[in-house]
Amino acid sequence: MIEAVGLTKRYGAKTAVYNLSFQVRPGTVTGFLGPNGSGKSTTMRMILGLDRPTAGHVTIGGHPFRQLPNAPRQVGALLDAKAVHGGRSARNHLLSLAQLAGIPARRVDEVLGVVGLQGVAKRRSNGFSLGMGQRLGIAAALLGDPQVLLFDEPVNGLDPEGILWVRNLMKSLAAEGRTVFVSSHLMSEMALTAEHLIVIGRGQLLADMSVKEFISVNSSDFARVRAPGTEPEQREKLLGVLTEAGGQVLSEPDGALRVTGLALPRISDLAHEAGVRLWELSPHQASLEEAYMRLTQSAVDYRSTTDQKNGLMEQAPPGAWMPPAVPEVPQQGWYAPPPPGPNPYGGGPGPYAGAPGRPPAPPAGPSAHPGGPLPGATAPAAPPAPAGPPAAGTAPQPPARPPAAPAPAPTTSDSEDAR
Repeated sequence: MIEAVGLTKRYGAKTAVYNLSFQVRPGTVTGFLGPNGSGKSTTMRMILGLDRPTAGHVTIGGHPFRQLPNAPRQVGALLDAKAVHGGRSARNHLLSLAQLAGIPARRVDEVLGVVGLQGVAKRRSNGFSLGMGQRLGIAAALLGDPQVLLFDEPVNGLDPEGILWVRNLMKSLAAEGRTVFVSSHLMSEMALTAEHLIVIGRGQLLADMSVKEFISVNSSDFARVRAPGTEPEQREKLLGVLTEAGGQVLSEPDGALRVTGLALPRISDLAHEAGVRLWELSPHQASLEEAYMRLTQSAVDYRSTTDQKNGLMEQAPPGAWMPPAVPEVPQQGWYAPPPPGPNPYGGGPGPYAGAPGRPPAPPAGPSAHPGGPLPGATAPAAPPAPAGPPAAGTAPQPPARPPAAPAPAPTTSDSEDAR
């Protein structure tokens, strides 16, 4: 078991980790999550004795890492897949680690087979891809058959087959009673691999609970309900019934209703009692990514901005044609479901679409507006007056055709095809 108590690490005026306390128990895959710069790698380095804490302590099996006898036989870790001598082959790299820890040489061939590198065991590691380097790092962590394993971003660079293999490997190691501590930014993969989560932000503990509990605490389940689209009165009736029963109802862009505060059986009973037919009644739960984003949105240090490309775009000459600006379609936020209140993107009550007193959107086209051109719009130019009737005996002339564009010069491939 890994146990951290009051763990703090400062680099000058920068506090990387502050008063961090948690336990990583055996028999479970524990995920270690947090934004970039939150202190995850620093915490793992302190666990492995690579950095000394400014305050607090961390132990493995009740002892600091530096006091463990023959630590590689008890703790395996992958922190940096590139921490390999590039001139050594994969087998020689593992063999040197095995000799330092008193591990038999036959174990090297075993772990090379486990990670799928037996076919490239004699190749120098500086020619390995990122995924192959990750596999070699995992092999080094498994070399001593340790009871405690730490992995920092183990699936970086792996293909889908490799990601599935790592997922199954982590679960099988935990099923054997080992302590497995995994750091990752792939929320979808953590949801499938980890059973317990430790989440930190700006060096402080934000959550220490199971994956299921984490999603439940940091999001709200909701029901998606849909009445017949051809009967608007049925939808309005259902909306009133659910609201009177204490449900919080929001309108989805496609006309469905998002309901919180009422269980699915209760919604079904209310619709039945009101005589409303339902085309859809389905439960929805937020994903781990949505729950994580909701929890850590105030702990993100590095946020991206829109690239304005100042100075890189050529200025159009005066009078040049410019494409019309297309307004962006409002999108739903990161987090599902949205907080109770008017839904600015739906068709229900609110200050936007569907609100009382708001005029309907005008139909497309400059001439489709019933009251003439929109305010501020430029009126289309009047068509030129038709010419007088042709003189007697003269055939009417067809309208002038625009000059044809010059044909492009044939390329080499075109001339070869012509020959």
